[in-house]
Amino acid sequence: MRVTSLKSLRSLTAVLLLIGGCHSSKDTTSAAERANKITAADVKFETSEDPPVKAKTHFAAGQLAETQGDYPVAIEQYWAALKLQPRYREPLYRLGVVYCHLEHYPDAIVAWKEYLKASDGDSTGYSNLAFCYELAGKHPDAEEAYRKGIDKDPANNPCRVNYGLMLARDNRIAEATLQLQTVLTPAQVHYNLASVYEHQGNKERARSEYRKAINLDPSLADAEVRLSVMK
Repeated sequence: MRVTSLKSLRSLTAVLLLIGGCHSSKDTTSAAERANKITAADVKFETSEDPPVKAKTHFAAGQLAETQGDYPVAIEQYWAALKLQPRYREPLYRLGVVYCHLEHYPDAIVAWKEYLKASDGDSTGYSNLAFCYELAGKHPDAEEAYRKGIDKDPANNPCRVNYGLMLARDNRIAEATLQLQTVLTPAQVHYNLASVYEHQGNKERARSEYRKAINLDPSLADAEVRLSVMK
């Protein structure tokens, strides 16, 4: 399994399921204001069944706007859906993605926390919250969130892999390896460590790790390509 490096994480990881790069400089604050100034802190969570039709309509409109790169409108529509159905997980998830995409990390963190409440502590939700903390430079908070996700589901791939990559970027290699090898093959572990070293500019160690990955799994074509490009 290949997991993207921090450079790619700025356009966000596969875990967050982003739709392409950010190309909007519009102010999302005004969008939130247009959406009746709804914030996650204002939402009172209530138990109910499926979202009402109007909430689904707002969510669909938000998805369309998001795919078109109109993030302010997407945010407005997602909040409108939540006004009608506060425990509606899908718009909370997309808000976390969009805010993180725009590097509005405080808003993204709020959205992910509310998503966790609505999803009863989904482990992948903890991974997304942790990754958002990491992008915001809050590594202790990120580590705590990753560990909570792992406690909830010890086999959760996004938590283990993204936590391992963060540890590797922090030069905590032994701990990183322990996390990665829980859910990845030995060859995949070396490949991901190599990706971190390559991004950090440590080409010698990157080459060494790519070679180890190839020796363990000759079918790992991506490692061959990355190694050949570095020569």
